[in-house]
Amino acid sequence: MTALSRRRSCLGQPWFERTIFAMLDIASHTLVPAEPLAMDTPSLPVLGDKSAMRALLVGDRIDTMALERDATLPTVSTLPLAVRAGVNGIAVVFRYGVVVFVGLTPAEENEFLKAVRSRITGPFRAREREEETAQIEVSAEREDQIPPGGPIYVKDMALERLLLVAYALADSVVLARDEREVSSVFDTLEPFARELAEHGRTPGGRRAILKHIGNALLVQHRVSGRVAVAEDPDVLWDRPDLSRLYSRLKDEYELKERVDGLSRKLAVISETAQALTDMIDTQRSLRLEVLIVALIAFEIAITFYQMYAASGAGH
Repeated sequence: MTALSRRRSCLGQPWFERTIFAMLDIASHTLVPAEPLAMDTPSLPVLGDKSAMRALLVGDRIDTMALERDATLPTVSTLPLAVRAGVNGIAVVFRYGVVVFVGLTPAEENEFLKAVRSRITGPFRAREREEETAQIEVSAEREDQIPPGGPIYVKDMALERLLLVAYALADSVVLARDEREVSSVFDTLEPFARELAEHGRTPGGRRAILKHIGNALLVQHRVSGRVAVAEDPDVLWDRPDLSRLYSRLKDEYELKERVDGLSRKLAVISETAQALTDMIDTQRSLRLEVLIVALIAFEIAITFYQMYAASGAGH
């Protein structure tokens, strides 16, 4: 039945039936099949059954937003930012200053760091960088197992698994630097506290106390504000089945224990800074009291002198 004949047959029907037929009266030539949208996402590299990973702490911060907008870096993940690098590798970039390389040679790693150098805030010199390495191996029999001193066995080289290992390595190198900074503060506070305990006085005076307070506050700010290691990665929201792998990674690198140890040391540093501040306040109050007593004594001396002068003039 053609569209014209269908309209004529509907003239004797109720208005709502004619409305339905009118809505269904679509010419066949107007139905054009939709073409598939072109995907601009780069394909993942073929890493094989074994791959090496290396985490490097290169600075205080990395502008990942700017790198994500860089057209020269093919993005394979945005949270965290992962891009194609080298001939057949991946670089995972974390905003707190860590880059994790997957399947890259040392020359390719250096080339990538040169390309992103302008996006690094507070870059570290080569000898100041912390690093952590790991080997990943595909094994269906030993899936998600991490033997002592051996590789990290995974079911496959899926991007989500690589990102979880990158998270663990990145947290480990950040904790390593934080532990070193906290230890340096403890090394400077220990002789200070020993001198105070043995001789009852602070070596160096007020300036030395202020320097110790500044160092304690600085390391406390850096450690507490750089990275939240205790939080689970966003990858686990989409892949909760990988929670077992990440739990074993945390156990392997002792992330929770190291965070707890740092928290306790930071609490000691905070209490020490507070105690040093109280000492400065006490010293300042003591100087004010001495000054007030000296002024009172001076005023009494002047009064006695005036009384003596007045009595001598009376004679």
